[in-house]
Amino acid sequence: MNPAEAYIMRHALPYRAILIHLKMVIEDTLTGVVMKYKWQIPCFYHGASPLCYMNVSQKEHYVDLGFWNAAHFTKHLDKMVSKNRKVVRSLRYSSLEEIDETVLKTVLQEAYALRMGGFYKKIDLD
Repeated sequence: MNPAEAYIMRHALPYRAILIHLKMVIEDTLTGVVMKYKWQIPCFYHGASPLCYMNVSQKEHYVDLGFWNAAHFTKHLDKMVSKNRKVVRSLRYSSLEEIDETVLKTVLQEAYALRMGGFYKKIDLD
């Protein structure tokens, strides 16, 4: 078992179930993605481009599916959390029932389409 899989398996329910489900949806929705273990959490990459990461907050009782390039997103921003973060936005889930697969897949597809855009959105000042 690789470190990213071990991260998933060491968490108790409901976090483990949420992580497994998110992993399956990510891999089913985005072709060519690879789950790596970076910064002590599972991260999904397409080539050298980071797409998203999964992190469990046991203190706050949710799984965070974070997106680095969310500054470029235009869809489902009302469902994403950016609290105390300048660039990253995330979808947060406390149970499997909270996962809206239509929203999740749309956000994943947008992250994939914008993967080469970088972390920050350039502002045209002219």
